[in-house]
Amino acid sequence: MMSRMLKMALCLGPAIFMVGCATKQAAYDYTAFKAAKPRSIVVLPPLNNSPEVNAGNSVYAQVTYPLAEAGYYVLPVAVVGETFKQNGLTNAADIHGVDAKKLNEIFGADAGLYVTISKYGTTYAVIDSVTVVSVDAKLVDLKTGALLWKGAASASSNEGNNSGGGGLVGMLVTAAVKQIINTSTDASHPLAGTANARMLSAGVPNGLLYGPRSERYLAQ
Repeated sequence: MMSRMLKMALCLGPAIFMVGCATKQAAYDYTAFKAAKPRSIVVLPPLNNSPEVNAGNSVYAQVTYPLAEAGYYVLPVAVVGETFKQNGLTNAADIHGVDAKKLNEIFGADAGLYVTISKYGTTYAVIDSVTVVSVDAKLVDLKTGALLWKGAASASSNEGNNSGGGGLVGMLVTAAVKQIINTSTDASHPLAGTANARMLSAGVPNGLLYGPRSERYLAQ
């Protein structure tokens, strides 16, 4: 009996190992990124695919910090937005359609960051309410139009939350309180900052490479 179990384990072992390897995320190919060596980034107004009107402004207002922390010079988003406005471009979809080389001529930046918002806001249910912000982005070489990097991240109000305590009554009370808070304040705004930081921080698996203003630039 023991011998039969041992043989089965030996047979199943490689299969289990292969399944485990299959679920491992592949390492990002940074060949184009390292060759381009971008120093400055212009962030375009985010493309908002969520139903929340304020999503674009919220995400856009918090996108500079993680990029600057990563070691890049980031053009002020207020200046970028006003420049587009003065040129008759106020719609994010139209702005994302501008030729990369034209953006390089206007702003002088090495790379452009194109951000898309897929989720932003609070979903209400009888016993719970969840606020979620999901974003993705791509970094493009504005001199050649080549893709240098892409990534995505999400942040949720329910992260690490254990709503099982207190039974059904406790869950109903918690949901009611959360709904009042989320209605009176923009609960998504701080989560937008968290999602931005997760997506655009350097030194994390498949994240951005450190920029030339970082002391870790030459160590990567």
